[in-house]
Amino acid sequence: MKVLHLPTTVGGNPQGISKHLRILGVDSQTWALRQNYLGYPVDKVIWKDSDNFFQREWKRLKALAYVFQDWDAIHFNFGTTLFIQEPYIPTSSLARNLFRKFYAGYLDLMQGIELRVLKWRKIPLFVQYQGDDARQGDFCLRNFKITAATQVGSEYYNERTDSQKRIQIERMARFCFKVYGLNPDLLYVLPLGAEFLPYSHISFEEWKPHYTQLQNRPLRIGHAPSNRKGKGTDFVIAALEELKSEGYQFEFVLIEGVSNAEAKLIYQDIDVLVDQLFFGWYGGLAVEAMALGKPVLVYLREEDLYYIPNKMKEELPFINVHSESIKAGLKSVLELPRQDLFELAKKSRDFVLKWHDPIAIANRLVEDYKLGKLEKEK
Repeated sequence: MKVLHLPTTVGGNPQGISKHLRILGVDSQTWALRQNYLGYPVDKVIWKDSDNFFQREWKRLKALAYVFQDWDAIHFNFGTTLFIQEPYIPTSSLARNLFRKFYAGYLDLMQGIELRVLKWRKIPLFVQYQGDDARQGDFCLRNFKITAATQVGSEYYNERTDSQKRIQIERMARFCFKVYGLNPDLLYVLPLGAEFLPYSHISFEEWKPHYTQLQNRPLRIGHAPSNRKGKGTDFVIAALEELKSEGYQFEFVLIEGVSNAEAKLIYQDIDVLVDQLFFGWYGGLAVEAMALGKPVLVYLREEDLYYIPNKMKEELPFINVHSESIKAGLKSVLELPRQDLFELAKKSRDFVLKWHDPIAIANRLVEDYKLGKLEKEK
């Protein structure tokens, strides 16, 4: 079986899936248009940082030849294809507006060609959504009291990007055999029949536990935001400052702008992690921390848990906090006996071993790929 994952490295999840598919004997490759500062390993990076606009587009056109190669499945990630859709956003410049409108139309046309050629060649297609590739600001504001949409600016969620996401989701659903969502809240806006797929981007042999909770020193609290407003960083810092003024002793470690390999070394030395306060689910970062034996404080939206297995819901080991309760949550952790915190650390590690087992998830995907291939061969 030969499988291609493209076109991003978001969260390292495509690369983690591909790695464990190869362990199962699948010829799996990951391609990405660009690499980011996190540095997740990828088989082929199409663009160089030094490429200009025309060089990038020429390289993307050449990479489009993949549609004529022999694949048993194409697994798209971050809700898109090689020709990532970009909404047309007007500016004050007439020339720039004309170019952006033309470019958006070009990307739309080329993505349509890309998907239709793959359909014509009867290659089964799959797509996974990983967060803000599907999450829509207007839906969140209408339906959730606690949401990142109340914290971020219009550059993050706006009418045009929300509309573009709905159009893209509908298009991908028409061409893909299966649609996956890595966060349960995404299933509100994904098509009927979309499936929850847990994160599976790390190897537990490489992410071994580093239990530090019993060390005789102030508690070390870590936080690694990819977006400070969305993750609630200001609320975390404010809560910690208040606790410090009340006499609580701890060390705060803020991790930003480093590669995943560098971040891992820092995570090993923290005792607990604060993930996010608004999105309603934990991220790949939390999976990494728990694999290392670190309890996690995070906001989990109760109604979203409908979309995950009941047993998984029962075993969630998190300390559930949001912007208004983060101080109380941190205070409870600081006052918790270290032995109890250590037991929670072990429970957190056990949780990811069971629910984020990359081999089990890779096996599930292999079966889906086989079903997709059988369907195309009818």
